[in-house]
Amino acid sequence: MLRDTEQTIGKLIDDQGVSFISSVDGDGFPNTKAMLPPRKREGIKTFYFTTNTSSMRVAQYREEPKACIYFCDKRFFRGVMLKGTMEVLEDAASKEMIWRDGDTMYYPKGVTDPDYCVLRFTARNGRFYTNFSSEDLTIV
Repeated sequence: MLRDTEQTIGKLIDDQGVSFISSVDGDGFPNTKAMLPPRKREGIKTFYFTTNTSSMRVAQYREEPKACIYFCDKRFFRGVMLKGTMEVLEDAASKEMIWRDGDTMYYPKGVTDPDYCVLRFTARNGRFYTNFSSEDLTIV
């Protein structure tokens, strides 16, 4: 059992340059995609990602909000999977909260670009793998 689960997992997440998000397609199959790391996280419960409003993933989350995110530290062969729900946020406050200089490379019209939105993932539970064993997580 981890001594400080949230701190250990938080550090693993913060140290990764890639995150993986999964959605459910119309046929009920999981779809996984590599993404940039979350722009913001609140503990290991809430995560914020940027994406294109026009993306297939956004359409899938609007249809079925069940989601999974995964972070892997390949150097130490450990990882964390979190299961929960993904919301698509298009309000100005959410978009401004995680906007960064340089984002116009992806969203040319700036923070108000209609093709820019925020994905907010809220974790319910998950699993942490390290030292050749897994541990169930309940996220409060």
